[in-house]
Amino acid sequence: MNVYEVLRRPVITEKNTVLSAERNQYAFEVARNANKVQIKEAVEKAFSVRVVAVNVSSVPGKMKRMGRHRGMTPGWKKAVVTLTPGDKIELFEGV
Repeated sequence: MNVYEVLRRPVITEKNTVLSAERNQYAFEVARNANKVQIKEAVEKAFSVRVVAVNVSSVPGKMKRMGRHRGMTPGWKKAVVTLTPGDKIELFEGV
């Protein structure tokens, strides 16, 4: 898998902003079939940082309504990556 196929987008929320500032952890939406080793290699290659740990969770889809019609948003996979002390990802700075 290519680096840009594994990492879909950064997840920028209030909670993840606190995690990046205090614990040096960053969250990404990743491909559903990506494993921890592929995620670690993709982050290290894309951002030139050292990864200590990768935590992965599957986020289920939510029920949404449009008028009287109901549907589901698709589920996705989230990875929280812990970096070595001193390393930072500039993509998240100033958010």
